[in-house]
Amino acid sequence: MIGRIEEQKELNRIYNRDQSDLVAVYGRRRVGKTYLVNETFRGKFTFRHTGLSPKKDVDPKTGKEEMTTMKDQLTHFHMSLQLHGAKKGTAPANWEEAFFMLEKLLMEKDNGSKQVVFFDELPWMDTKKSGFLQAFEGFYNGWCSARNNVMVIVCASASSWILNKLIRGRGGLFNRVTCQIKLSPFSLKECEEYLESQNIRFSRYDIAQSYMIFGGIPYYLGYVRGELSMAQNADKMFFNERPLLKGEYQNLFACSFEMPDRTKKVAEYLFSRNYGYTRREISEKFKDISGTDLTKILLALEESDFVIKYIPFGQGKRDIHYRLTDPYCRSYLSFIEGKGFRENFWQHNMDSSILNAWKGIAFENVCYLHFQQILKALNINGIEASQTIWNKGKDDNSEGAQIDLIISRADNVLNLCELKFYSGEFLVDAKYEEKMRTRNRLISERVSRKKVVRNTLITTYGLTRNGYSNIFTNIITLDDLFE
Repeated sequence: MIGRIEEQKELNRIYNRDQSDLVAVYGRRRVGKTYLVNETFRGKFTFRHTGLSPKKDVDPKTGKEEMTTMKDQLTHFHMSLQLHGAKKGTAPANWEEAFFMLEKLLMEKDNGSKQVVFFDELPWMDTKKSGFLQAFEGFYNGWCSARNNVMVIVCASASSWILNKLIRGRGGLFNRVTCQIKLSPFSLKECEEYLESQNIRFSRYDIAQSYMIFGGIPYYLGYVRGELSMAQNADKMFFNERPLLKGEYQNLFACSFEMPDRTKKVAEYLFSRNYGYTRREISEKFKDISGTDLTKILLALEESDFVIKYIPFGQGKRDIHYRLTDPYCRSYLSFIEGKGFRENFWQHNMDSSILNAWKGIAFENVCYLHFQQILKALNINGIEASQTIWNKGKDDNSEGAQIDLIISRADNVLNLCELKFYSGEFLVDAKYEEKMRTRNRLISERVSRKKVVRNTLITTYGLTRNGYSNIFTNIITLDDLFE
């Protein structure tokens, strides 16, 4: 298994203690949650079940998409019971009866050793007015908690459901989750390790580009073919006549969020401005979304690693901005949504202005998602530090200015970071140096005199040394981001 070392340690720690536990594993769709649980407990499951997808195929007669019913879910659950040793019989009529049948099966199989019960895609089983959650509460609170050898693991792509109904819910399962594991996408280094495990050799420059296109999602990496270049793989996934990821964008929201359509609209609005929007601006745009629902949507997007939130430099908590950073979503909205079929688009545009402009913004997001690696490269990973962005509009008194990333440190240093994705070394000329000095002056006017301002370059292959290059105090390269 690539990565997930700490997560496996935690799951095994829970498994080896003498008590019953409820474990919640959640994270973005396709991030590897089921794989983690399956690999950790292979051969140890007493019972495992996966909920049916909420949507069926389109009815050929009516042309309408049908929804999965409570009866469908119960029938499927009954089949899982039989696969694990339950006697044949009539399918349960409701969830209370279904969990009673599960309790009987677990008692029959109980030999004193740990019983691992795994429910994958648990929210899918919670169909409208089904009483599922109450029955599940009864199963865990009434039966599992009375024993010391049951480990119940629930898993879901719908992070908001797990958070709202289990972890933060005020119902019968309040404070019952004894372990929660949020699974995040791979880092650049883990992507490299995964590709090497598949005997696929790419340069770090190309791995970074692939990360900029679809992020550190193991499922997407599984489509990469070693005999193709990075550009050819991008076309195969996105732009060919039958792209491998066709329909993934819609499914991503449908399977991950309780309010998929509204969540998708909010995400697409965030995409429309690179540095994002405040909650007030989002609320004004979507007047039909209540304040409570908007809170849930923004929290779900953040917990699913779709957005980051930050306070712009020099502003307060009321000015918190939400920025869409999910690489796959940004790539889809940049190149697929509303664009029509464009075969081999990536191969035909590798050095075009379209892709070069996109790479600049996409690399910014890679850096935001590798903040800890940046701190380590600066030898300050033991110092309290936060990341922010500064964007100053042009006015009558001064030119506009933007700083891609500011690292505000507890040791009274501000690292003003320039983020540059180049195919070679970055070159500073007289005009660029003057721009940097002006920017430094504008920032220095806004901070305490005890703060030291340092220019930091984060780029692919480093800096060409010349008479102007000393404007940068620190140089961080792509290799540092792979640490």
